[in-house]
Amino acid sequence: MLKIKVFAFNFFDENTYLLWDDATKDAVVIDPGMLFDQERQTFDNEVKSLGVKLKMVLQTHMHLDHIFGTNHLVEEYGVEVAAHPADAFLGETLADQCKRFGIRIPLQPVHITRPLAAGDQITVGKHVIKVLTVPGHSVGGLAFYCEDIATVFSGDSLFSGSIGRTDLPGGSLPLLLQSIKEQLFSLPDDTVVLSGHGPSTTVGEEKRSNPYF
Repeated sequence: MLKIKVFAFNFFDENTYLLWDDATKDAVVIDPGMLFDQERQTFDNEVKSLGVKLKMVLQTHMHLDHIFGTNHLVEEYGVEVAAHPADAFLGETLADQCKRFGIRIPLQPVHITRPLAAGDQITVGKHVIKVLTVPGHSVGGLAFYCEDIATVFSGDSLFSGSIGRTDLPGGSLPLLLQSIKEQLFSLPDDTVVLSGHGPSTTVGEEKRSNPYF
């Protein structure tokens, strides 16, 4: 069975997801947001306690709050960094992103080592995660869909009762709305949506009540 542990990290209360196959102990991390030593220690302690083997970081996008902890995982576990190449410039300019938000913590650039595109598949043990492209919040926005557990990780594209902001570099409201309609709302209504911030929801609930649609 594919299991999920969620952490809320950094100034932005960002959701970081640890996924692992309970049989093989293979694991991936979606959007590692740990910024402070205590947050990194909390995450590392959980990995040790579970006995999982981290294989890869999956980035829904590369805004600062979603990549604060990426280099820590690369250094500590030797993982690949998988993201859409259109967001590479965001990882390369992490320091500039921090300055724009008044964050004066020195951080090194984050580099993509495994480019992802629509239709790619990531395996976690016996489970398959399908890559969906959902640009609009960022140019290279992605979502990760696991049909086995009827769950999609939407990043900052779709939230419970809301959508992602589109006023950052590369953002586009029309494109984001189109992406959500075509890529996320085409999933079964009972699909659980795990977002980059805030509580979970379902595709059906957002189709019925999200005020942006």
